[in-house]
Amino acid sequence: MAPRLDFSSWWTKDTQNGTPVVVKMENPSFSVVEINGADAAFRPIEKNRGKNAKQVTWVLLLKAHRAVGCVTWLVTVLWELLGAIKKRLVQRQHGVAVEKGKLLFRVISVFLVISLAVLAFEVVAYFQGWHFVNPNLHIPNTSDLEGLFHVAYVAWLTFRAEYIAPPIQALSKFCVVLFLIQSVDRMLLCLGCFWIKFKKVKPRINGDPFKVNDVEGSLCNYPMVLVQIPMCNEREVYEQSISAVCQIDWPRDRLLIQVLDDSNDESIQWLIKAEVSKWNQKGINIIYRHRLVRTGYKAGNLNSAMSCDYVKDYEFVAIFDADFQPNPDFLKKTVPHFKDNPELGLVQARWCFVNKDENLLTRLQNINLCFHFEVEQQVNGVFLNFFGFNGTAGVWRIKALEESGGWLERTTVEDMDIAVRAHLNGWKFIFLNDVKVLCEVPESYEAYRKQQHRWHSGPMQLFRLCLPAILKSKVSPWKKANLILLFFLLRKLILPFYSFTLFCIILPLTMFVPEAELPLWLICYVPVFMSILNILPAPKSFPFIVPYLLFENTMSVTKFNAMVSGLFQLGSSYEWIITKKAGRSSESDLLAAAERETKSIEQQKIHRGVSDSELVELHQLKEHKEAATEPVKKVNKIYKKELTLAFLLLTASVRSLLSAQGVHFYFLLFQGVTFLLVGLDLIGEQMS
Repeated sequence: MAPRLDFSSWWTKDTQNGTPVVVKMENPSFSVVEINGADAAFRPIEKNRGKNAKQVTWVLLLKAHRAVGCVTWLVTVLWELLGAIKKRLVQRQHGVAVEKGKLLFRVISVFLVISLAVLAFEVVAYFQGWHFVNPNLHIPNTSDLEGLFHVAYVAWLTFRAEYIAPPIQALSKFCVVLFLIQSVDRMLLCLGCFWIKFKKVKPRINGDPFKVNDVEGSLCNYPMVLVQIPMCNEREVYEQSISAVCQIDWPRDRLLIQVLDDSNDESIQWLIKAEVSKWNQKGINIIYRHRLVRTGYKAGNLNSAMSCDYVKDYEFVAIFDADFQPNPDFLKKTVPHFKDNPELGLVQARWCFVNKDENLLTRLQNINLCFHFEVEQQVNGVFLNFFGFNGTAGVWRIKALEESGGWLERTTVEDMDIAVRAHLNGWKFIFLNDVKVLCEVPESYEAYRKQQHRWHSGPMQLFRLCLPAILKSKVSPWKKANLILLFFLLRKLILPFYSFTLFCIILPLTMFVPEAELPLWLICYVPVFMSILNILPAPKSFPFIVPYLLFENTMSVTKFNAMVSGLFQLGSSYEWIITKKAGRSSESDLLAAAERETKSIEQQKIHRGVSDSELVELHQLKEHKEAATEPVKKVNKIYKKELTLAFLLLTASVRSLLSAQGVHFYFLLFQGVTFLLVGLDLIGEQMS
């Protein structure tokens, strides 16, 4: 026992023999005290001294009140959570969401049923004292139920160790190797990004490409640029995107804006036509195109627009999706890179999001997309002069599009398709990280889920189609290896495969098969480290690192299902569903404030310059706008695969609790709760 360092008895032992001291002062401001021994105030006080029964009762009541308050708070939180779940379930109209991966759902359901049966078996064995203890291999003499259960448990242990554990262990080792390879790739990308930041490497423009000595011929130095805005039933965002593009600072006689409307809703068509007409009257060179035969989705729309005769007069084409709002200096920051660089085929700008802080779902998307642009796109652009075209916020050399075969309708990722074909034809790409274009990310899980399905099924479908062309191309073996091993296999196929297989299937199974246990560093340390690397480009999102890690594992179900459907060309890989947008306004939309102030003046000018038939159309448009403002009831859905996996992971967490595996239990518990919240559509906004 450690010695007590209490010397109070030593220095108070002889104080009784001291001489009394009297202190006197003239006009004292305090009392005169005579010290004769130690003051009783500094002596140890008994704990129960001075307390009567009434005081003890009040202390106990105060402690009880605090305990009741804590319990009440926990009950309130749980009640609000259950109320939110009940409200979502009651308000839903369309019931269970349409599931595309029925086979995957059946497989997960089988795993769940087996895990529940094994869990019940293990719980009984645990209470019998056989858990993690070598049971008596001798068959009991008794023939009662307990003896038969003992025999069955011994047979289960033997079967588990000899037949179930080896294949699980082999599959887990394979996934671990893939996981480590992908982690090394992420680390190399991050190191490349750090090197770019340290050396301040970025594409630069030499001099002023638009400055000429002859003032009269200064406009001739501006190339002819075509701007395309493909859209389809974009009621929420058409107005702000068209207005932002029409404010681009570029000579009007050297700029043409095409609004490529594929809407099948006549009311939306009228609204877009009116917006185009308004800007046309202001002197903007803008036209409206609507296809009668709507095939090929966005690729068919762009291909139809490029077939116009007047396109041959233009040298470059800039593409913006309906929710993108470029700054007025966008073309002046991108087009000059093409000058004196005839091998350059694409200049890609970075996305920036107006609604990144809208809810938890948008914050998590912002983390992923920031890493994609600042790390993946920037590093590949600097070191390889190649990356996947993002489909919007980019400028193409029209000659590069034509020589590469133009827009093809064979996949749902036409942007990646044209980028791969242009790269095989020798064209180079540039990524501008400092040129940002405002846009939106999906605010509902339903919209985000459909977007991710298209983004992960399309590349696998494209890989099947492009593999022969890549092998037969004349590019260097290094570029072929980069396309096949890194661009397609590692980052598009391996990532969703091991993420789903390792953390959603193998890890729960190892709880029921302890012989194939996964190491702690694989469950905890490496995933946390990789999540930190992913979140570095968005440092303000560090408080969301744990939800990000859990949500990424949850999304692996959708990505794995999409990858399989694209690789084997299932029906869902050909689906194109427009991502639902909210129409969030941005600070860079300079037209909004001006229109609020001059709305009445503009209306008068429009009415003076239009005919009677156009006035009728304007009145119809007003009616359509009023009808569009009517509130639409929002609904939620239930996702069966996510819910089934939630119950599977929670069952495995209970099994890990029996085996006293702390980290595994917490990971499975939190991951199961995350699957439960996503399966009940409790993340993000609701779909209307």
